[in-house]
Amino acid sequence: MSLAAAALFTGGLLLLLLGAELLVRGASRLAAALGISPLVIGLTVVAWGTGSPEFAVGVKAALAGSADLAIGNVVGSNIANVLLILGFAALIVPLQVSERIVRLDVPLMIGASLLTFLLALDGTLGFLDGAFFALLLGVYTWWTVSASRRERGAAIAEYEREFGEGSARRQHGWKHYALQVMFVSTGLYLLVWGSDLLVVGASAIAAAFGLSELVIGLTIVALGTSLPELATSAVAGWRGERDIAVGNAVGSNLFNILAVLGATALVAPDGVPVAAAALRVDMPIMIGVAVACLPVFFAGYVIDRWNGGVFVALYAGYMAYLVLEGTGHAAAAPFATVMRVFVLPLVTLTLVLIAVQTWRKSG
Repeated sequence: MSLAAAALFTGGLLLLLLGAELLVRGASRLAAALGISPLVIGLTVVAWGTGSPEFAVGVKAALAGSADLAIGNVVGSNIANVLLILGFAALIVPLQVSERIVRLDVPLMIGASLLTFLLALDGTLGFLDGAFFALLLGVYTWWTVSASRRERGAAIAEYEREFGEGSARRQHGWKHYALQVMFVSTGLYLLVWGSDLLVVGASAIAAAFGLSELVIGLTIVALGTSLPELATSAVAGWRGERDIAVGNAVGSNLFNILAVLGATALVAPDGVPVAAAALRVDMPIMIGVAVACLPVFFAGYVIDRWNGGVFVALYAGYMAYLVLEGTGHAAAAPFATVMRVFVLPLVTLTLVLIAVQTWRKSG
């Protein structure tokens, strides 16, 4: 691996992180001042902001003909958002889960994951698939924001608790809006620039280590572009903004599928080809991770520290498998056997115990 490739990748990642920070800071304060609830901010504004690196990387990769990188970026990021980001945030502090998340947004995340798999079974995500994703994103966003307006009073109270008494009334001056718009615009510019550097650097790293673009997308790029979500959810959980912490992860997963894959399929000249390996392994894991959220979230509407530990351990195992498989290591097959025979049954048993525990509490 050349120093130039490492410098491009590192520089692109830093620009992505800085751009996401500026975008989230500006957009979240605008939304809060307008009376949107913290949960909706997490599901929409923060999720869109922290999901912007995936969006920029996916579109750039599609235009550059690196479809595997685009698919791997989205699928890998969605797996990371649940196992790594929610898991890590829950290790810091147990996360309270909103009833709306469990009853509406997680089922939508599961449905979107299944829909992606079904549409990709023919080996390609085409223009019509992308248009359908974009339509679903528009409907979801419109409904979420419209519903949140009914909670305007609670949202303003939350904003003033965070930033001080009377702060909501002070945020309507043109200088405030101009400053936040500048943050958003600068953040978007840095995201596009950073994504360009990141895609070039990642492709060079893939060639140097003999890894496929799919594996690089599932690991290095997915983890790199998920760092904004990781930092946001961890800080939000630590500061007590647990709706934002959970909403950020779930909302980012919906955004990744509907916006990132949708836009990627729309701009790719011949659609986005989906590798057989992604259909066979990674997309089913993405669906399984989404489904696993339900029994965990239903357990008293709390993600405990031990739940977080299980999530992080599973993510570490998944990453190890990807690296072993991608490099053709002899340990890949035995490792996969251990995962299938021991780890996955153990996780299944854990989820069943959580469901039983929940049933006893509700009884």
